[in-house]
Amino acid sequence: MSTLEKTATPRFSTSAKMSVWDDLDLLLDSPSSSSSLATTSKERGTVKDKVDFKVDEDVTALRKAIEGLGTTEKTLIDVLTQRSNAQRQLVASAYEKATGRKLVADLEGDTHGDFENLLVALVTPPALFDCNEVIRAIKGPGTTESILTEIFASRSNKQIRDMADTYLKETGRLMIHDLKSEVSGDYAKALLILAEGKRDESTSVDAAKAKEDAKILYEAGEKKWGTDEDKFIDILCHRSVPQLRQTLVEYKNISKKTLQESIESEMSGEVEKLLVAIVKCVKNVPAYFAERLFKSMRGAGTDESTLTRIIVGRSEIDLLDIKAEYKKLFGVSLHSELKSEVSGNYGEALMLLCGTED
Repeated sequence: MSTLEKTATPRFSTSAKMSVWDDLDLLLDSPSSSSSLATTSKERGTVKDKVDFKVDEDVTALRKAIEGLGTTEKTLIDVLTQRSNAQRQLVASAYEKATGRKLVADLEGDTHGDFENLLVALVTPPALFDCNEVIRAIKGPGTTESILTEIFASRSNKQIRDMADTYLKETGRLMIHDLKSEVSGDYAKALLILAEGKRDESTSVDAAKAKEDAKILYEAGEKKWGTDEDKFIDILCHRSVPQLRQTLVEYKNISKKTLQESIESEMSGEVEKLLVAIVKCVKNVPAYFAERLFKSMRGAGTDESTLTRIIVGRSEIDLLDIKAEYKKLFGVSLHSELKSEVSGNYGEALMLLCGTED
């Protein structure tokens, strides 16, 4: 039984959870929808460019909030949550020109805890933010595989390549080399393929190839004694999203089980979690993130770093869709869940990014 099932409250709808991951009927109707890893549209974000945006006014407001006696957190929240990341970068640049100090350094000096982490995330370019999360996942004793799994299973090729370029610029080292020294076994095989950012991006679907791949997967898992993980890794980490969607349908036709169910029954550990995350993202990226958010607010304490990473990271991409999936899956709005789980300046900023109550 998953953590999500163990810790779910009565509001959680098991049937909704099962249907979103097991019902493949709608999968082939939306090969280029916002569920695709290759999404570039910003139409489904909760944060947009501010229409009457004036850099100088924002810089003046931030300076007054930071340089005055005590920090005016409300101003920091109002300015930084209501601008797009591109606009925040213009503000940060103008702020440094006007003060000789980096905005991120001033925010780190004047705020603390989860609120500080959220504001820093907001003024960080997306590729650098992802890069910092990867560094955080692999530094120190032990590796936080859940962060690596979430990032590499859900990002497009371009996002991964931009992250790798930023990583090299920031550390002077290749991201893939650092990952290689931190992860091992089948998990490493799969993660390192994803970290190359070379998934096929073709939008055409080869139905015969999908049937062939489904047969290979069935024979590598359900049909044999022991599992040939390499076959699963090769197909799931290389094929395009539309192609994999067709393969998922073909697999169920052959196996009578979903590919996710087969992976969960045939594998274990981090490689199982990574391959399941890939399958979930192929099916429905917003539902995958909705589930991650739900888990971050269940159990002993709230996982604020996951809340920050997902809500900031998806606020200009598909947070509207994530909110819709959250309501569908768990029978309660994300906004109201946040309201009961987080508080103070951090909670206020997070709820503004999340947008209005559904």
